[in-house]
Amino acid sequence: MDLQELRKRIDSLDNELLSLLNERMGYVKAVGELKRSQKTVIYRPEREKQILDRLGKLNDGLLSRSAIEAIFLEIFAVARNLELPERIAYLGPEGSFTHQAAESRFGGMSEYLVLPTIHSIFDAVETGRARFGVVPLENNQEGMVGETVDLLREKELHIAAEVLLSIHFGFASFNDSLTQIRRIYSKDIAFRQCSTFLREYFEDNRVELIPVESTSKAAKLAFTEPESAAICSHIAARLYGVPVLFDNIGNSDQNRTRFLIISKDFQNQKSQADKTTIIANLPNTNKPGVLFDFLKDFYDRGINLTKIESRPLRQGSSFRYWFFVEFEGHYEDGPVQEILKKYGSLMKVLGSYVRIS
Repeated sequence: MDLQELRKRIDSLDNELLSLLNERMGYVKAVGELKRSQKTVIYRPEREKQILDRLGKLNDGLLSRSAIEAIFLEIFAVARNLELPERIAYLGPEGSFTHQAAESRFGGMSEYLVLPTIHSIFDAVETGRARFGVVPLENNQEGMVGETVDLLREKELHIAAEVLLSIHFGFASFNDSLTQIRRIYSKDIAFRQCSTFLREYFEDNRVELIPVESTSKAAKLAFTEPESAAICSHIAARLYGVPVLFDNIGNSDQNRTRFLIISKDFQNQKSQADKTTIIANLPNTNKPGVLFDFLKDFYDRGINLTKIESRPLRQGSSFRYWFFVEFEGHYEDGPVQEILKKYGSLMKVLGSYVRIS
């Protein structure tokens, strides 16, 4: 079979794909009309996971699981916009890793609201200016984002889903030779996480490391200034058209950040792999055994705790704390309900959602 014949067959398959996608969107539109009549939400992470799991089991071809997810997550995003366009707020600027996390779930066609602070994301969702918000929760190299955790306690919002994003820094510049580079821009945290690369490639060169407020700003400066470079995300380099000379230059190839998708009024149905996040305002935390008894309630019921993080109560002059708690399972599960009923108003359920991390 020659090249022309191969291309003709690919074209024929593309025609079929287009027809099938349009047919799929027809059913999506009917689902959207049904959801609107029943006043149910459009975004259903647990349903999307069911589809991806089913396709993963059926797949016996060249596509990897990650490739299938990338293709179908974009199809899901297009479908949601067809059902009901929804605005998504994320922590800016454009080209940030939060932007990348938002696009990984809501696609390139969604309407986005780019905001400057985590607090402004929560406000936008709380006031209805955005249907969903995407905020960073923790990085496996740097730890928790305290502002996000504190706002989850303060605001009456819910967790709709989590996104786990591998953080791959690129080295972007228009300069072909590293000896031409005199300035490297990035966030201070990126300099720390790429210190091995910088030491190996620029130890003998006189290069100034200049911290800026975002990796997107770094890419913009690398675009406008000669003899400069940026350590930035791929989406930032693409946004400003700066060539990536080196890929994945971080000290660890296991650098990951977990993001949350928050919403004002959202409740997921059960899936086969759920995670629940709660706020625990335990009384008398300075009293011996209070935290032990709380944790034992989970142990006795066979509930696997995956995270517990203490945060200052910030009331009075004493050192008192509340707790950010995550565990496997759905809040409607019988054993979880027993704990929630036992502690009553001391517990705040932030959401049950499909477990990724």
